[in-house]
Formats: sequence, structure tokens, C-alpha cells
Amino acid sequence: MTKNAPGHSYRRGLSLVEVFDMFPDDATAMQWFADVRWPDGPVCPHCESDNVQEGAKHPSMPYRCRACRKFFSVRVGTVMADSKLGYRTWALAIYILNTGIKGTSSMKLHRDLKIAQSSAWHLAHRIRESWSKNPPPDGLFQGAVEADETFIGGKAKNMHASKREHVGRGGVGKAIVAGVKERESGKVSAAVVEGQNAETLVPFVTDRTDVEAVVYTDEHGGYRKLPRRHQAVTHSLGEYVDGDAHTQGIESFWSMFKRGYVGTYHQMSHKHLDRYVGEFVGRHNSRPLDTIEQMRGTARGLVGKRLQYQELVS
Repeated sequence: MTKNAPGHSYRRGLSLVEVFDMFPDDATAMQWFADVRWPDGPVCPHCESDNVQEGAKHPSMPYRCRACRKFFSVRVGTVMADSKLGYRTWALAIYILNTGIKGTSSMKLHRDLKIAQSSAWHLAHRIRESWSKNPPPDGLFQGAVEADETFIGGKAKNMHASKREHVGRGGVGKAIVAGVKERESGKVSAAVVEGQNAETLVPFVTDRTDVEAVVYTDEHGGYRKLPRRHQAVTHSLGEYVDGDAHTQGIESFWSMFKRGYVGTYHQMSHKHLDRYVGEFVGRHNSRPLDTIEQMRGTARGLVGKRLQYQELVS
């Protein structure tokens, strides 16, 4: 299909039937993870030797390194380490989280995958670890770049009285997420930040943009000292577009993120917010890819990460 089609219709998606055919059992799913992680053959995660024996006689470690003599599986050295969930469950969860553009609740994962809700919650957070670091994916953003920040938190009127007193108008008592979007590629980088002042926003933007970039923002004073070519629109006066100056692209990303907040997750704790932000950024940046490539990217992102249940609840 032509890539001139509107939206992302040129993408090759995967139906549920195709996904179940791809992963009929744990053995097939395990081999898929191995092929994604080691396209040129298994490599020992302990000593990085490629002198590896496959089909080792071990109940859960089918590889044995001839160099360091240690057994290992494709889980070792990834966020899947020590997980009791089957490889098929992991593969299906990766598909679900990649294709649910507004996010997927742990309750839905619990029902769809037939696992405990606590296991589904832990599983989802571990998969989010693959998206947890989201600097500009191909180096610093160049050309026209939009920058903006948004508040994340529930409305005071919906809160219990004991919490309502800590939340005021605007952003009082809420978390702040800052983001930048490169117009040409459509890529986004975002993170939870400590404040809206110049000391916070200027380093955030400059760390993600090329020195020759042109940064478009609203009139917020935190951007005035940007060491970049900078143009702003004055939202407070009803000005939203002034020639090339606007922030509609990054605001569109905030809109999707907040639809996930309100419609799917309903609440995101400050402790885990950066991980949710990473999920929406990672999924947004991979949307032009075929679904199987999105899944492969997520699987590769699991390597070198670790997130134990106790870390989440402590």
C-alpha cells in the first residue's frame, strides 16, 4: 500500500488471529524472543561469548556458555528475569500494550491473559521499562521543534476531602510533564520535571535540541532564556498560530496522554508517572512502524533492564 495514504494506513498491522498463530505456545514465543535478542545466534549474557551450546539439559536454561560454563535463558539480563509468566504471555502483553494507543489497564491484561491482576500490573510496568528512557530517538531534534509542559493530576472536585485541600487551581499539587516534538519526524521526548521555571525548562529543551533548531513555545516565561532561535504564541490573548509559531503538535500528544489518563488508567501515581510518560512516548514514536516491528523494538528494549515487584510497591 502506498505511503501517501492518509494517517498511518500504510502500516502492516497484526490481527489477534495472526498473533495467536505466531505464538501458539511458549516454545515458539521463546524462540521469537531469542531471534530478536540474538539475530546472529545466542550470546552469553554473563561473559558475552558467542561460544554457546544450545539445547542444554536444564529445566529452564536451554543455553550453556562454553567459555564461562554458565547456563542461561533468553530471560537472563532482561526485565523478564525471574518472571514465572510464560514467554507466550509476555509476547501477547507486548502486542496488547503496543496496539492500545490509549494504554491498557492491568485489569484488562488480567482478564485477557488470565493472570492475577497484581501479576498483570507488574508485567505492564516491566514492559514500560523498555520505553523508560526517551531522549530523541535519532539524536538531537533539529529544524522546527515545539516545546510545552502540562499538568497531570485529578480534578479537585473529584477527590476525597482529605486530598482536596492540597490541590489548587491550575497546577497546584499536580505533577508537571515537559515535552518537545520535532515537526519533521513527528518524534516526541518527554519527562516528569520538578518545575516550570527557566532553571528546569531551559536545560530540558537544550538537552534535546540541536543548536540550530528553531523552538516554538507559548508565552510562558520559563522559555525566554532559551539559547536557541525561539518564537512564541500568546495563548493568554487567544493567539494560537502566528505563521510557523504554534504548539499544536505537542499539544496533540498531551491530548492522547490525557485520554489515556482519564479513560484508561484513571490515576497515575507520581511515583510511577515517568514510566507512564515513557509508555506513551515510546508508542507514539513507533506508530509509523509495522506492528511486528513495534513488538520487536519493545522486546529489544527489555534487555539490560530490571524491575522487581518490591521496587514498585516499596
